[in-house]
Amino acid sequence: MAFPSRAMRRLALPVLLGLAIPVIGQVPGQTDNRSVPQGMPVSASVAPPPSTPAADPLAPLPPIPGVDQTPWLYKGSDLPQDKMWKFGRLANGLRFAVRRNGVPPGQVAVRVRIDAGALNEQASERGFAHLIEHLSFRGSQYVPDGEAKRIWQRLGATFGSDSNASTTPTQTVYQLDLPGATEAGLDESLKILSGMMAAPSLTAQSLNAERPVVLAERREQPGPQVRYSDKLRETFFAGQPLAERSPIGQLKTLEAATPETVKAFHDRWYRPERAVVIISGDMDPALLARLVTKNFGSWQGVGPNPPDPDFGKPTADAPIAGALVEPSMPPVVAMAVLRPWQYQDDTAIFNQKRMVDMVAARLISRRLENRARAGGSFLQASVALDDVSRSANLTTVNVVPIGDNWEAALKDVRAVVADAMATPPTQGEIDRELADYDAILRNQVETARVEAGSKQADDMVGALDIRETVTAPETSYQILRQAIDKRMFTPDTVLASTRKIFQGTATRALVNTRTVQADAVARLTAALKADVRPLAEQRRRQGTVSFAQLPKLGAPGKVVSREKVSELGLEKVAFANGTRLLLFANDGETARVYLRVRFGRGYDALPANRESPAWAADLALVAGGIGKFDQGDLDRLTAGRTMGLDFDIDDDAFAFNALSSPGDYADNLKLMAAKLIAPRWDAAPVNRAKAAMLAGYDGFDSSPDGVLGHDLERLLRDGDPRWGTPPRDAVVATTPQSFKALWAPLLASGPIEVSVFGDVKADEAIKAVADSFGAIPARKGAIGPVPPIRFPAHVATPVVRTHTGPADQAAAVIAWPTGGGSADDRIRNRLDVLAQVFADRLFDRLRSQAGASYSPQVASQWPIGLPGGGRMIAIGMVAPDKVDFFLSTARAIAADLASKPIDADELQRIKRPMAQRLARMASGNLFWMQRLGGATYDPQRIEATKRLAQDFVSIGQADLQAVAARYLRPDTDWTLKVVPRAK
Repeated sequence: MAFPSRAMRRLALPVLLGLAIPVIGQVPGQTDNRSVPQGMPVSASVAPPPSTPAADPLAPLPPIPGVDQTPWLYKGSDLPQDKMWKFGRLANGLRFAVRRNGVPPGQVAVRVRIDAGALNEQASERGFAHLIEHLSFRGSQYVPDGEAKRIWQRLGATFGSDSNASTTPTQTVYQLDLPGATEAGLDESLKILSGMMAAPSLTAQSLNAERPVVLAERREQPGPQVRYSDKLRETFFAGQPLAERSPIGQLKTLEAATPETVKAFHDRWYRPERAVVIISGDMDPALLARLVTKNFGSWQGVGPNPPDPDFGKPTADAPIAGALVEPSMPPVVAMAVLRPWQYQDDTAIFNQKRMVDMVAARLISRRLENRARAGGSFLQASVALDDVSRSANLTTVNVVPIGDNWEAALKDVRAVVADAMATPPTQGEIDRELADYDAILRNQVETARVEAGSKQADDMVGALDIRETVTAPETSYQILRQAIDKRMFTPDTVLASTRKIFQGTATRALVNTRTVQADAVARLTAALKADVRPLAEQRRRQGTVSFAQLPKLGAPGKVVSREKVSELGLEKVAFANGTRLLLFANDGETARVYLRVRFGRGYDALPANRESPAWAADLALVAGGIGKFDQGDLDRLTAGRTMGLDFDIDDDAFAFNALSSPGDYADNLKLMAAKLIAPRWDAAPVNRAKAAMLAGYDGFDSSPDGVLGHDLERLLRDGDPRWGTPPRDAVVATTPQSFKALWAPLLASGPIEVSVFGDVKADEAIKAVADSFGAIPARKGAIGPVPPIRFPAHVATPVVRTHTGPADQAAAVIAWPTGGGSADDRIRNRLDVLAQVFADRLFDRLRSQAGASYSPQVASQWPIGLPGGGRMIAIGMVAPDKVDFFLSTARAIAADLASKPIDADELQRIKRPMAQRLARMASGNLFWMQRLGGATYDPQRIEATKRLAQDFVSIGQADLQAVAARYLRPDTDWTLKVVPRAK
C-alpha cells in the first residue's frame, strides 16, 4: 500500500486534521445534531480511517463462492501477470478486476465498462448508447429521479468530475472516484451502480426530462470541429459503420426515442456478460471482490446475448480523397494508411514489434518537426499509429500548412516520409528515440508507487477496449530492454518497419480549405501520387552536445540564510546574489522532483498601454534556444533524461517549470539558469508562432466558445492589452527584433525564486540551486509602477458579440468584481465555497430542470499576485432564446444567496466534496508548490496556507451570505451575450 512519506504527512497534517472535525462547516466546540440520511453511509469526513492492516498485495484472493478467479485478461498472452490485479468472473458472466492502491489515500476508483457503444446501434437508434448513459445517471432502481447528484455529494463525490460517464463507438464507461471511501460508502455506491446498469429509469418522465439535456450537449458542440470530424470519419472509414456513427447521435432519432425503443437497446446490450467492474483503491482487494459479487451477482440479462456487430474492414475501392470547406478552421491535410483491425494475442514479441514501429514513426515525426522549426512550408506535421474503434489499424499523417498552399506542404511532408522509406536511418537517430522511450518506461517503473488508482482503472478500461492486457511497469520496461538486447532496433529493422507502416489496404486523405476549391479532390489525389523524391532535403547531422557546452554560470553561490517553516516542513534559503529558494524535500512522490523558477514581475511588468509581443512567448521563448544551441540541440542534450523547460506568466512573476527526477533535476536547474543569462534569439520560432496565431484567427468567431476564448479575458480586464488575444494587426507587426526587445530585459531583471519540491535531499537540493541560479550575477530589481487592474463598469444591457456558427448556439456571461492579493485569504476561501454553491444551483435549474444548458460553469477567480482583478463569473452555452433566461436565473440565484443563508444540508453537500478534493490535492507536491509560489517574498502566502484547513472548516452559512451580499450586487455585475451574426 502506498502511503505519503513522513514529511508529506506532516505537510498535509493541518488539512487532514481540519477535515476530521465531525461536521464540515461546524465551528469548533459546537455540536451537530443532524442525523445521517436514512439508508446513507456516514460521510468519509466523519468516519475513521480503516484500521485493518494491509494484506500481501501479491497474494491471490481467498475463494469466493460462485466466482471463477482465473485471470481472464491474460488469455492467449505470454506476458507476466500483474499480480496486483485480482480477477474474477461471476456466475452471470460479469467480470471484475480489482487491486489495492493508496494514491491518493482513502480514494477508491470504480469503473463499470459496458461493451457497447455507438457502433452497436441500429439506424433508428443513433445516439441511444449515449442517451442511456444520461438516463442511468438521472435515476435508477436505487436512486429517485434527479437525486443522483445529491447522493454522490453526500458521499463526498463531485458530480461531473468524481462521478461521470463517457460513450465511444465501442464502449460506455461509468466512472466513480469515491474519496474518503468506507466499506459502507463503497457498498452503497456499488449498489447504486448495479441498479444503474440493470434497471435505469427509462420512463416517459425521465426521457422527456433528459432529452433536452442531451440535445443541449449536441447543440453546444463546436460546429466546425464536429463537421471536420464527421467528414474525416466518412472519408477514412468509407464503407464501414464507423463512417457514419457519432456517439452524440442524430437529431431525428433522439427526438423519436421512446421509453420502449430505448429499453430495447438497453436490454439487448446491457447485460452482465458484457460488463466489467474495475476497482483500484485504498481497500483490501478481497473486500472489493466481495462487494462486487454482492451487488452485481444477481443481475441477469434479458433474452439471449446477441453476437458482436460487424465493424467491417477497410476496402480499396472507396474514394481516395475528400474535401471540406470550413473557413473558420485553418487549412489542414489528414492522410491515413488503413489496414484491417484484427485481434492479436498480447504477447511479448507482438509488443516488441510494435515498439519498433513506434520508433520508426517517432523518428519521422522528429524529422518533420525539425523541418517545421527551420521554416518550411508547413507549420506542423506528425506521424502516428493507432487502432481506431476496432475498425482499422491506421498510420496517420497530419499536416498544417503555412498559409493556404496545402499542396506544397503535403508534398514536402511526403518527401520526408519517402526519404525515410528509401534510406535507413542512422543508428544515432535510432538511439536518440530509444533514449526517450527508455526514459519514459524507466520513469514509470521509478514512479509506480505513486501512480494514481484512477489512472490504473482507466488504463484497464483502455486495454479492454482494444482487447489487450495491462502489465506492471517493470514488465513493460523489461520487454523494451529485451528487444534492445536482441538488436531489434537497427537501421535495417527500422527501415523495414517504416515501409510496413506505410503499406495497407487503402490510403485516404482529407483536405480542409478556407474557400471553395472545386477541384480540391482532384488536386489532393494528384498530390498523393506525385513523385516527391526531388523535394527531399539533406538530413540534419546530429553532432555531440553536452551540458559542459552550455553557457558558463559562474562560481557556486553562497547561502546567506536558512529558515525552517516547521509547521509545513518547508525551508526558505537565501543566496548572496539575491536568489531565494523554497524547498520541500520529501519522498511522498517517489522519483519525482517538481521545479518552478519564478522571476521578474509577470503581468505587472508587461506594457499596459499598448500591444506587445508578449503573446508569442509561449511558443517562441523556450524554442529560441540557449547560447549556441537551438531547440534541436537541446532536444539531443536532454535525450533519455527526465527534464523540462516550460514557460508561463503568473500574476506577479514569469516562470519556468519542469517535472524532473532525483538524478536529473540538478542539470535541469542549470538549463533553466542558462536560459536566463544566455537566451538565444532564433527568428524561426517567432515566425512560426506568428503563423500559428494567424492560422487560427478566422476560427475565433466560428462559435460562441471561440468568441469567448478570443474576447472575454480582455473584456473582463476593461480592455487591458496585457490579457487576452491581441488583434490581428498586432500579431502581423510582431518581428523577431520586437520580440527580443521586449523579452531580453524581462529575462535579465527582477527577483528570482526557485521552488524545489519532491524526492530530493535538502542539502543536495541547496547545492544544486547554488550551482545554478545561485551562480548567476545579481540581477537588477523590479522597476516601474504596478499598472492598475480594472474591471468593466456595470452595464444595464449585455455587451453583444456575434459568431458565424450555427444559428441555435449562443453564450451568456455574467460576472461580478471581487478582489485580489494574498492578505484576504479568508474572503477568497469563502468565495470558493460560494462559487460551488452557485454552480450547483445553476446546474440544477438550467440543466436538470430546464434542459437549457448542458454544462453551465461558475468560478471564483481571485489573483493572489495582483491587488485586484478578481471576479465571480458564470458562463453558459445556451440557445439564443435562452440567453435572457440564463442571466435572469443567475441574478435570481445571486440575490437569493445574498438575502438569506443556505440550508445546512446544502452546505454539507457542497463542502464535503470540496473537502475531499482538497485532501486529495494536498497529498501531492504540486498543490503546495502552487499555493506557496512567491512565498519567499510574501510571507502572507505561508500564513494563509497554514490556516487554510481550519478556515475552511469554519465557513458557515452566515459567512457565505455575507460575502454574497458584499460582492454579488446587481449594481456591479457585468454581462455579455454572444449570439448568431445576422445573415
